[in-house]
Amino acid sequence: MYNVLDLFCGTGGFSYGFESAALGFKTCLGVDVLPVAGKTFQANHPDALMLTGDIRRLRRIEVSEKLKLKKGQIDVILGGPPCQGFSSIRPFRSSIEDDPRNSLFEEYASFVNYFRPTVFVLENVVGLATHRSGNTVESMEACFRSLGYETEWRILNAAHYGVPQKRERLIMIGAQKGIKIRFPNPTHSSCGATIGHKDRSRLHSPMQPNLFNAKAAALEKAVSVLEAISDLPAIAAGESAVGYRDVQNGYQLSRRGRSAQVSLHSATAHTPKMLEIIRHSGKNISSIPSHLISSGFSSCYSRLDGDEPAVTITVNFVHPASNRCIHPIQDRALTPREGARLQSFDDTFFFSGNRTQVVKQIGNAVPPLLGRAIAESVATML
Repeated sequence: MYNVLDLFCGTGGFSYGFESAALGFKTCLGVDVLPVAGKTFQANHPDALMLTGDIRRLRRIEVSEKLKLKKGQIDVILGGPPCQGFSSIRPFRSSIEDDPRNSLFEEYASFVNYFRPTVFVLENVVGLATHRSGNTVESMEACFRSLGYETEWRILNAAHYGVPQKRERLIMIGAQKGIKIRFPNPTHSSCGATIGHKDRSRLHSPMQPNLFNAKAAALEKAVSVLEAISDLPAIAAGESAVGYRDVQNGYQLSRRGRSAQVSLHSATAHTPKMLEIIRHSGKNISSIPSHLISSGFSSCYSRLDGDEPAVTITVNFVHPASNRCIHPIQDRALTPREGARLQSFDDTFFFSGNRTQVVKQIGNAVPPLLGRAIAESVATML
């Protein structure tokens, strides 16, 4: 059994993915500042301790006492410190355990320093790679080296691991000295534009030269939007439904699990003007007649391609004015359940809160299937 701490846990999608790998990972702790996220985490990790509040106010020794676990008894620490803390990263001050001036990254590092896990995994936005011309991520690695850990980071695309979404994230894995760091080999291939990085060696991709090319042709094609959601009932804007259609593929069957009814499948009640905009929608905003809109990013008021993985799901995926989130076939934005499917959440995963809160939790989450893939690599390291 491997004990796992999930910091800045949100819904707990990352650790849920680790547990679903069925490789002996046990989530012991979740920490998040949002009470509603804490309730979601607790509902899906009933045996874990959930601590809600500002992590800067938590004393590591008290956390250890509540867990009844000491230094060296934690195997893995997961987490994605919010990026607003990066600008204040300073040399790590290990002698000051509880300093309210610490950045959120420093809090993550302090947990690593206190509990001394064998492995830690830090997840964040791709923009971290170029923040302050790369100095930020270098400072983070230097911090962990000072604590006795070796680190490597890569940019992973969730679509390469069975998630029906081209969601790219920077994944940093750290390990105690002497342990070879491993990243998960892609299981699916996907084409199309991505954010990427100028240093191509940082892209952990089936198309990366000398890495996976020999095997890329044998990989499964990435799961598309319609492959992920086509068993959910067709509904119009403002409607909801609970009955499944016939299952059409393995992805749908896996996400359903033992769920007897569809939950969270309610569509936004769009205004007449928005419905007219949606009827004109295509791959980008240029499909919309100019008299219907006054401004917007190229991805606004845009329809998803049903035959490809979705673009990155945001916290506003039920509002077409904010991002590309219109259903491939139906004239409406995605429902919360469709967003959850595109994030690879099982239909049995419970989300706490009202509709707006649920949508934000889904959009902010680490896709569980990405977590599961990383867990398989971490298990080989352990």
